[in-house]
Amino acid sequence: MAARLYETDYYLWARRQAEALRQLERERWNGPLDLKELAEEVDDLAKRDRNACRSQVRRIIVHLLKLDHSPAKDPRAGWMESIYEARDALRGDLTPTIERDLRDDFDALYRSARDQVLIALAGHGEGDSATSLPEAPAYTLDDVLRDGFYGRNAAGPNPGRSQENS
Repeated sequence: MAARLYETDYYLWARRQAEALRQLERERWNGPLDLKELAEEVDDLAKRDRNACRSQVRRIIVHLLKLDHSPAKDPRAGWMESIYEARDALRGDLTPTIERDLRDDFDALYRSARDQVLIALAGHGEGDSATSLPEAPAYTLDDVLRDGFYGRNAAGPNPGRSQENS
C-alpha cells in the first residue's frame, strides 16, 4: 500500500511517513536514526511540493487576469507562455491530496493573485483595468488546470498601441 501511495500521491505518502517517524520517536525507538529531524525533513519535502503547486496556481491566475483585463498587447504571448510553463510544472507535483488542498484554499489563492495584478496594472498606468478585476474568483481550479484555457477573453483587447509588460 505504501509503495502504491508513493506513486499516486507523494504528498500524502510523505506526510504519513513523517507521522510514522514521529510515532517511532514517541515510542522511544532505540535505533541509529535521528527520528525528529528526519520526520521534519520528510514533512518539509511534502510541503515544498504543496507550496510549489500553490505558487504555480497563483502564477496562472495572475496571467489569466492580465490576459482578461489588461489592454497591453505585447506581453500577451509571454503571459500565455508563462501559463503553459506553470501547467507543465504542475504536472510533476500535483497529487490528489494537493489538488484537494488547492480547492480548499482557492479563494485565498485567487485573492493573493488578484492583489498582485492590482499592483502590476496600477504600476503600468492601467488603473482602469485594475478596477475591473473581479473580487470573487473569476475562474475555477479546473479552469486554471485546463490545457488550452487562457482566460475568458483569450484573444484579449487589441489596443491601437502596445504597452510595456505588466
